[in-house]
Amino acid sequence: MSALQVSDAIREQCKDLILSDETLHQVQERMLQAINLGLSKNTNKEATVKCFTTFVQDLPNGKERGKFLALDLGGTNFRVLVIYLDENHFDMQSKIYAIPENIMTGSGVQLFDHIAECMANFMSENDMFNERLPLGFTFSFPLEQVGLTKGILKTWTKGFSCSGVVGQDVVQMLEDAIKRRGDIEIEVCGILNDTTGTLMSCAWKNRNCHVGVIVGTGCNACYTERVENVEMFDGDRSKPLMIINLEWAAFGDKGELDFIMTEYDREVDRNSINPRKQVFEKMISGMYMGEIVRQILIKFTKEKLLFDGKGSTPLSTIWRFKSKYVSEIESEKAGIHTACRTVLKKLELDHATEQDCINVRYVCECVSRRAAYLVSAG
Repeated sequence: MSALQVSDAIREQCKDLILSDETLHQVQERMLQAINLGLSKNTNKEATVKCFTTFVQDLPNGKERGKFLALDLGGTNFRVLVIYLDENHFDMQSKIYAIPENIMTGSGVQLFDHIAECMANFMSENDMFNERLPLGFTFSFPLEQVGLTKGILKTWTKGFSCSGVVGQDVVQMLEDAIKRRGDIEIEVCGILNDTTGTLMSCAWKNRNCHVGVIVGTGCNACYTERVENVEMFDGDRSKPLMIINLEWAAFGDKGELDFIMTEYDREVDRNSINPRKQVFEKMISGMYMGEIVRQILIKFTKEKLLFDGKGSTPLSTIWRFKSKYVSEIESEKAGIHTACRTVLKKLELDHATEQDCINVRYVCECVSRRAAYLVSAG
């Protein structure tokens, strides 16, 4: 094992990525303030954390039965699933479908027609083409629900920009696409965010689960709130709880996180398709983590702290350092640099030394650890 250590200069330069307990407590306090603003009818409109009502007030008890379809849309891929529920037991079959970039940035009609086509193919492949099944629709974008089966898209995130969807009921758009096909029958019985789905699926096994967190392409959380605190809910208050979809990705959009944002965060934000939006998410999620690392590596290379000051065209190309590279590099035992060298070779940095590999790993660790700490503070 190598005796080399992270360079002192690299450690010094990375200090602004290391958050103290005191700083994390400040983030925690500001998040709580933002949540309270979102829950209040008087301040919800200006709040960055919208605290959307999900209309889900009952948690599963493990005795649910039946055969259900599920559609999980929330990133560059989506899943169609069929789930068989028995008491405290389930079976599931699923298939992942890609969403081409031209559809992610095309029209809403194109997007939902593509989804309906994939659903029809899935039902045909699983001998369900002539069945009418209930569908749970997981839609992992900022959604204002006005009922269990009606949700209005507030804004696109995660690289999506489909026209004609913001401000529309996405359940209706899915149903319209299914009707245009005319060959499958599906009844949408509920729309929910992926965080709500995560909470519900865990609660089916563990009755003490009251929080759901997603950290993937994006980042979000939900939790059960006492219904008397949910001022935006005008429905039946006889049940004690309501699942709240925080949509905390937008925390920081009004400067709440400026005190911990680095020059790298600001550069990533400037280069995104939605500057000054989803600030919290951009410091955490898989959509952006690799690009944060790339921004750091670019600066350190220019300052001759890495690669003997010799960069490459791929390293200088935006979004070229993928977030999966961070995981691959960190997954190796300390002192082993096979994955790191493979990544650097893809970036045409074959001249990287062992010291460079150690330093690159440290940068990755600082960025991913900060992300984990921010999620925990939330």
